[in-house]
Amino acid sequence: MAFKTAGVIGAGAWGTALAQVAGRAGLDVLLQAREPEVVDSIRARRVNEAFLPGVVLDDHVAVTGKLADLGACDLILAVPPAQHMRSTLTAFAAHYRPGVPVILCSKGIERGSLKLMTDVLAETLPAAPAAVLSGPSFAGEVARGLPSAVTLACADEALGEALMWTLSAPGFRPYLATDLIGAEVGGAIKNVLAIACGIAEGRGLGRSAHAALITRGFAEMTRMGVALGGQAETVAGLCGLGDLVLTCSSPQSRNMSLGLALGQGQTVEQALAGKRSVAEGYESAPAVRELATKMGVDMPISLAVAALLNGETTVEGMIGSLLSRPLKAERH
Repeated sequence: MAFKTAGVIGAGAWGTALAQVAGRAGLDVLLQAREPEVVDSIRARRVNEAFLPGVVLDDHVAVTGKLADLGACDLILAVPPAQHMRSTLTAFAAHYRPGVPVILCSKGIERGSLKLMTDVLAETLPAAPAAVLSGPSFAGEVARGLPSAVTLACADEALGEALMWTLSAPGFRPYLATDLIGAEVGGAIKNVLAIACGIAEGRGLGRSAHAALITRGFAEMTRMGVALGGQAETVAGLCGLGDLVLTCSSPQSRNMSLGLALGQGQTVEQALAGKRSVAEGYESAPAVRELATKMGVDMPISLAVAALLNGETTVEGMIGSLLSRPLKAERH
């Protein structure tokens, strides 16, 4: 399984960072951007000024505005926002060559269908071998070559190992797993929980509350992962606990920064105004709540965040509802 070329769908911050990783790993990379100004910026200055300013892209990275141009690539990294994954892959289907691996790099649960990104891939590109890349990684740090480690999940262990070695680059260390569900659930739910941690930070509730939210949020994430058929061990790894700790601990996280603004008194509309990058937790929260209800999984923090974002409660009401829950054993 020799991969020489990689196509990256989506030139947001994370897609651009992954193109940089693939280029450093020795692949010839074609990065697809929907925005003409991004294409122009990269071609003229080798920098994605709109989404990842200050990072000069590797010489192995080229850019295009056309999905069709990625049809000849040996592997695909799909990095559109999760809520646009279906429409993007549907548009790419006419250019896709059966058997080319598709690595899903977006984190979220599809609203309406309540499906994971692997389900969306199976329905739009049924001939695509699937992998999931997820873990604690800020785009700017990864793009600059700072050390990071992620989970690369693939049901076909031989293919997963080949992809792991292919994408391994100085400072970027993938760890192999076979549990795609666990890898996806961790990445999707941690974004919602990061909003809660940002709210606590913005309200000045202290480090003890912050630690409690991460720990009890991790319990929610694990319950949902197992309920959907994933493994608790996967959720306890880089793609779950690791990503949760990072996303809940720094304003660099778009999701935590959204919560921080809400905790400081901004409305949802004010907190989102002028933001070009997507806070996936905002997009996924309604789907997480609906899925938890459907599956009968107890997820009070996630549900409280969804209620706040939907205008059904206030920050004070959200905090009060969580603190007034009945006491119980920690293992449940």
